Amino acid sequence: MDIKAGMAAIVTGGASGLGEATARRLAGQGMKVALFDMNDMRGKQVANEIGGLFCHVDVSDEASVDGALQKARASHGQEVVLVNCAGIVVGKKTVSRDRESGEMKAHDLGLFSKVIQVNLIGTFHMIAKCAAGMARLDALDGNGSKGVIVNTSSIAATDGQMGQVAYSASKSGVLGLTLPIARDLAKEGIRICTIMPGLFHTPMFDSLPEDVVASLGAKTPFPARLGQGDEYAKLVQHIIENDMLNGEAIRLDGAIRLEPK
Repeated sequence: MDIKAGMAAIVTGGASGLGEATARRLAGQGMKVALFDMNDMRGKQVANEIGGLFCHVDVSDEASVDGALQKARASHGQEVVLVNCAGIVVGKKTVSRDRESGEMKAHDLGLFSKVIQVNLIGTFHMIAKCAAGMARLDALDGNGSKGVIVNTSSIAATDGQMGQVAYSASKSGVLGLTLPIARDLAKEGIRICTIMPGLFHTPMFDSLPEDVVASLGAKTPFPARLGQGDEYAKLVQHIIENDMLNGEAIRLDGAIRLEPK
Protein backbone atom coordinates (compact mmCIF):
# COMPACT_ATOMS: atom_id res chain seq x y z
CA MET A 1 0.00 0.00 0.00
CA ASP A 2 1.53 3.28 -1.06
CA ILE A 3 1.74 5.90 1.64
CA LYS A 4 0.05 9.06 0.44
CA ALA A 5 -0.06 12.49 2.02
CA GLY A 6 -3.14 12.92 4.15
CA MET A 7 -3.64 9.24 5.00
CA ALA A 8 -4.47 8.70 8.67
CA ALA A 9 -2.44 6.57 11.07
CA ILE A 10 -2.73 5.69 14.75
CA VAL A 11 0.32 4.81 16.83
CA THR A 12 -0.26 3.49 20.35
CA GLY A 13 2.54 4.19 22.77
CA GLY A 14 3.41 7.05 20.44
CA ALA A 15 4.73 9.41 23.11
CA SER A 16 8.11 7.71 23.48
CA GLY A 17 10.47 4.98 22.32
CA LEU A 18 9.59 2.87 19.31
CA GLY A 19 6.14 4.44 19.05
CA GLU A 20 7.50 7.97 18.97
CA ALA A 21 10.06 7.05 16.30
CA THR A 22 7.31 5.48 14.22
CA ALA A 23 5.00 8.46 14.62
CA ARG A 24 7.76 10.80 13.51
CA ARG A 25 8.61 8.68 10.44
CA LEU A 26 5.01 8.30 9.30
CA ALA A 27 4.37 12.01 9.78
CA GLY A 28 7.50 12.66 7.75
CA GLN A 29 5.92 10.67 4.92
CA GLY A 30 2.91 12.99 4.99
CA MET A 31 0.55 10.91 7.11
CA LYS A 32 -1.78 12.45 9.68
CA VAL A 33 -0.76 10.70 12.89
CA ALA A 34 -2.75 10.30 16.10
CA LEU A 35 -0.72 9.33 19.16
CA PHE A 36 -2.54 7.13 21.68
CA ASP A 37 -0.69 7.20 25.02
CA MET A 38 -1.05 7.70 28.78
CA ASN A 39 1.75 10.28 29.00
CA ASP A 40 -0.07 13.55 28.42
CA MET A 41 2.87 15.93 28.65
CA ARG A 42 5.22 14.04 26.35
CA GLY A 43 2.42 12.94 24.02
CA LYS A 44 1.22 16.51 23.45
CA GLN A 45 4.80 17.66 22.85
CA VAL A 46 5.51 15.00 20.22
CA ALA A 47 2.14 15.54 18.55
CA ASN A 48 2.81 19.27 18.35
CA GLU A 49 6.26 18.69 16.84
CA ILE A 50 4.98 16.41 14.08
CA GLY A 51 1.70 18.19 13.40
CA GLY A 52 -0.27 15.28 14.79
CA LEU A 53 -2.97 14.70 17.39
CA PHE A 54 -2.58 13.42 20.94
CA CYS A 55 -5.25 11.29 22.62
CA HIS A 56 -5.02 10.16 26.23
CA VAL A 57 -5.78 6.44 25.97
CA ASP A 58 -5.69 3.31 28.09
CA VAL A 59 -5.66 0.63 25.38
CA SER A 60 -7.07 -1.95 27.79
CA ASP A 61 -10.18 0.17 28.50
CA GLU A 62 -12.97 0.05 25.92
CA ALA A 63 -14.50 3.42 26.73
CA SER A 64 -11.09 5.07 26.57
CA VAL A 65 -10.33 3.54 23.17
CA ASP A 66 -13.77 4.33 21.76
CA GLY A 67 -13.51 7.96 22.82
CA ALA A 68 -10.02 8.34 21.35
CA LEU A 69 -11.01 6.71 18.05
CA GLN A 70 -13.95 9.09 17.75
CA LYS A 71 -11.63 12.05 18.38
CA ALA A 72 -8.95 10.85 15.96
CA ARG A 73 -11.39 10.04 13.17
CA ALA A 74 -13.19 13.37 13.57
CA SER A 75 -9.86 15.13 13.06
CA HIS A 76 -8.02 12.90 10.56
CA GLY A 77 -10.60 10.58 9.05
CA GLN A 78 -10.61 6.78 9.16
CA GLU A 79 -7.16 5.41 9.95
CA VAL A 80 -5.62 3.12 7.33
CA VAL A 81 -2.54 2.31 9.41
CA LEU A 82 -2.42 1.10 13.02
CA VAL A 83 0.89 0.54 14.80
CA ASN A 84 0.63 -1.05 18.25
CA CYS A 85 3.58 -0.04 20.44
CA ALA A 86 1.85 0.49 23.80
CA GLY A 87 3.06 -1.89 26.46
CA ILE A 88 4.41 -2.33 29.98
CA VAL A 89 7.34 -4.31 31.36
CA VAL A 90 7.65 -5.98 34.75
CA GLY A 91 10.30 -8.25 36.19
CA LYS A 92 9.15 -10.93 38.61
CA LYS A 93 9.82 -14.66 38.89
CA THR A 94 7.12 -17.31 39.09
CA VAL A 95 8.12 -17.84 42.73
CA SER A 96 10.55 -15.74 44.74
CA ARG A 97 11.85 -15.60 48.29
CA ASP A 98 10.74 -12.72 50.50
CA ARG A 99 13.84 -10.84 51.67
CA GLU A 100 12.54 -10.24 55.18
CA SER A 101 10.74 -13.46 56.07
CA GLY A 102 12.55 -15.86 53.75
CA GLU A 103 9.17 -17.27 52.74
CA MET A 104 8.60 -18.40 49.15
CA LYS A 105 5.88 -16.37 47.46
CA ALA A 106 4.01 -16.90 44.22
CA HIS A 107 3.97 -14.32 41.43
CA ASP A 108 1.29 -11.72 42.12
CA LEU A 109 -1.72 -12.67 39.98
CA GLY A 110 -2.93 -9.09 39.68
CA LEU A 111 0.43 -7.99 38.28
CA PHE A 112 0.49 -10.87 35.80
CA SER A 113 -3.06 -10.06 34.70
CA LYS A 114 -2.20 -6.36 34.27
CA VAL A 115 0.64 -7.15 31.87
CA ILE A 116 -1.59 -9.46 29.82
CA GLN A 117 -4.40 -6.90 29.87
CA VAL A 118 -2.24 -4.09 28.47
CA ASN A 119 0.20 -5.90 26.19
CA LEU A 120 -2.00 -8.62 24.73
CA ILE A 121 -5.64 -7.70 25.24
CA GLY A 122 -4.91 -4.02 24.60
CA THR A 123 -3.22 -4.90 21.32
CA PHE A 124 -6.12 -7.11 20.22
CA HIS A 125 -8.61 -4.47 21.33
CA MET A 126 -7.00 -1.87 19.06
CA ILE A 127 -6.75 -4.33 16.17
CA ALA A 128 -10.42 -5.28 16.30
CA LYS A 129 -11.70 -1.71 16.62
CA CYS A 130 -9.47 -0.30 13.88
CA ALA A 131 -10.00 -3.23 11.50
CA ALA A 132 -13.76 -2.77 11.76
CA GLY A 133 -13.33 0.82 10.60
CA MET A 134 -10.87 -0.05 7.84
CA ALA A 135 -13.17 -2.76 6.49
CA ARG A 136 -15.83 -0.16 5.74
CA LEU A 137 -13.52 1.74 3.37
CA ASP A 138 -13.41 1.47 -0.38
CA ALA A 139 -10.26 -0.17 -1.74
CA LEU A 140 -7.26 2.16 -1.76
CA ASP A 141 -5.48 0.51 -4.68
CA GLY A 142 -5.74 -2.18 -7.35
CA ASN A 143 -4.92 -4.92 -4.85
CA GLY A 144 -7.99 -4.08 -2.80
CA SER A 145 -5.94 -2.75 0.13
CA LYS A 146 -7.91 -1.09 2.91
CA GLY A 147 -5.36 -0.92 5.71
CA VAL A 148 -2.24 -2.24 7.41
CA ILE A 149 -1.70 -3.18 11.05
CA VAL A 150 1.72 -3.60 12.67
CA ASN A 151 2.12 -5.06 16.15
CA THR A 152 5.06 -5.05 18.54
CA SER A 153 5.98 -8.36 20.12
CA SER A 154 9.52 -9.03 21.39
CA ILE A 155 12.26 -11.60 21.09
CA ALA A 156 11.25 -12.37 24.69
CA ALA A 157 8.24 -14.11 23.12
CA THR A 158 10.58 -16.98 22.24
CA ASP A 159 13.70 -16.22 24.34
CA GLY A 160 12.09 -15.22 27.62
CA GLN A 161 14.53 -14.69 30.47
CA MET A 162 14.20 -15.30 34.20
CA GLY A 163 11.67 -12.90 35.65
CA GLN A 164 9.99 -12.27 32.30
CA VAL A 165 7.15 -14.78 32.62
CA ALA A 166 4.34 -12.19 32.41
CA TYR A 167 6.03 -10.09 29.72
CA SER A 168 7.00 -13.13 27.63
CA ALA A 169 3.51 -14.61 27.91
CA SER A 170 1.95 -11.36 26.72
CA LYS A 171 4.36 -10.99 23.80
CA SER A 172 3.94 -14.65 22.83
CA GLY A 173 0.23 -13.95 22.63
CA VAL A 174 0.82 -11.06 20.24
CA LEU A 175 2.99 -13.36 18.15
CA GLY A 176 0.31 -16.06 18.17
CA LEU A 177 -2.57 -13.87 17.07
CA THR A 178 -0.78 -12.54 13.99
CA LEU A 179 -1.47 -15.33 11.49
CA PRO A 180 -5.10 -16.07 12.43
CA ILE A 181 -5.95 -12.38 12.28
CA ALA A 182 -4.25 -12.11 8.88
CA ARG A 183 -6.51 -14.93 7.72
CA ASP A 184 -9.57 -13.34 9.33
CA LEU A 185 -8.95 -10.02 7.59
CA ALA A 186 -7.72 -11.26 4.21
CA LYS A 187 -11.09 -10.86 2.47
CA GLU A 188 -11.36 -7.34 3.89
CA GLY A 189 -8.10 -6.24 2.25
CA ILE A 190 -6.35 -5.63 5.59
CA ARG A 191 -2.83 -6.91 6.26
CA ILE A 192 -1.19 -7.50 9.64
CA CYS A 193 2.41 -8.21 10.65
CA THR A 194 4.30 -8.29 13.93
CA ILE A 195 7.79 -7.01 14.69
CA MET A 196 9.88 -8.74 17.37
CA PRO A 197 12.48 -6.20 18.48
CA GLY A 198 15.67 -7.21 20.25
CA LEU A 199 17.56 -4.81 22.50
CA PHE A 200 16.52 -1.31 21.42
CA HIS A 201 17.38 2.00 23.02
CA THR A 202 14.14 3.12 24.66
CA PRO A 203 13.56 5.46 27.63
CA MET A 204 14.01 2.63 30.14
CA PHE A 205 17.71 2.56 29.22
CA ASP A 206 18.17 6.27 29.99
CA SER A 207 18.43 5.64 33.74
CA LEU A 208 21.25 3.10 33.34
CA PRO A 209 24.96 3.99 33.44
CA GLU A 210 26.63 4.35 30.04
CA ASP A 211 28.90 1.34 30.62
CA VAL A 212 25.89 -0.87 31.40
CA VAL A 213 24.09 0.27 28.25
CA ALA A 214 27.25 -0.36 26.20
CA SER A 215 27.64 -3.85 27.65
CA LEU A 216 24.04 -4.71 26.83
CA GLY A 217 24.48 -3.48 23.27
CA ALA A 218 27.68 -5.47 22.89
CA LYS A 219 25.71 -8.70 23.37
CA THR A 220 24.14 -8.21 19.94
CA PRO A 221 26.28 -10.11 17.37
CA PHE A 222 26.06 -7.46 14.66
CA PRO A 223 25.77 -4.57 14.85
CA ALA A 224 27.12 -4.77 18.42
CA ARG A 225 24.94 -2.00 19.83
CA LEU A 226 21.40 -1.25 20.88
CA GLY A 227 18.89 -0.81 18.08
CA GLN A 228 17.65 2.68 17.32
CA GLY A 229 14.00 3.67 17.19
CA ASP A 230 14.10 4.74 13.56
CA GLU A 231 15.38 1.29 12.57
CA TYR A 232 12.13 -0.10 13.94
CA ALA A 233 10.17 2.68 12.22
CA LYS A 234 11.84 1.94 8.87
CA LEU A 235 10.60 -1.65 9.09
CA VAL A 236 7.09 -0.41 9.87
CA GLN A 237 7.19 1.71 6.74
CA HIS A 238 8.45 -1.21 4.66
CA ILE A 239 5.66 -3.47 5.94
CA ILE A 240 3.09 -0.84 4.98
CA GLU A 241 4.53 -0.50 1.49
CA ASN A 242 5.23 -4.18 0.73
CA ASP A 243 1.91 -5.88 -0.02
CA MET A 244 3.30 -9.41 0.23
CA LEU A 245 4.19 -9.00 3.89
CA ASN A 246 1.17 -10.41 5.70
CA GLY A 247 0.68 -12.72 8.66
CA GLU A 248 4.40 -12.67 9.39
CA ALA A 249 6.45 -12.05 12.54
CA ILE A 250 9.86 -10.49 11.89
CA ARG A 251 12.77 -10.56 14.34
CA LEU A 252 14.60 -7.23 14.33
CA ASP A 253 17.45 -8.11 16.63
CA GLY A 254 20.92 -8.20 15.06
CA ALA A 255 20.94 -12.02 15.49
CA ILE A 256 20.87 -11.92 19.31
CA ARG A 257 19.40 -14.80 21.31
CA LEU A 258 18.66 -13.97 24.92
CA GLU A 259 20.45 -15.88 27.68
CA PRO A 260 18.48 -17.24 30.66
CA LYS A 261 19.35 -14.11 32.68
